[in-house]
Amino acid sequence: QVRLVESGGGLVQAGGSLRLSCVAFGPIRSYNTMGWYRQVPGKQREAVTTITTNGRTSYADSVKGRFTISRDNTKNTMYLQMDDLKPEDTAVYYCNVRELIGGANYWGQGTQVTVSS
Repeated sequence: QVRLVESGGGLVQAGGSLRLSCVAFGPIRSYNTMGWYRQVPGKQREAVTTITTNGRTSYADSVKGRFTISRDNTKNTMYLQMDDLKPEDTAVYYCNVRELIGGANYWGQGTQVTVSS
């Protein structure tokens, strides 16, 4: 049984930083894409950033230059360093793992990030 556990959310002032972590437990295939998504009430969940097993990254335009995704394959762990946070970054952030073979898709429970102005 695969389980994703996020941590690191919280309340921060605009301009501040937070670091999110996501640990994957269970039988996840080695080749996968890990990513962070976020959602605010009344809106669709949106992709923030993704990273492949070999380290290729992609970012939403709204977070480029402020957020940095990384992963440690030996620990099945992914990180999101968020700097220069803005009130519009306020959302529930979800960890996602998508296996490249078979297409299995897993989600974490979400962690709240709130940025005050």
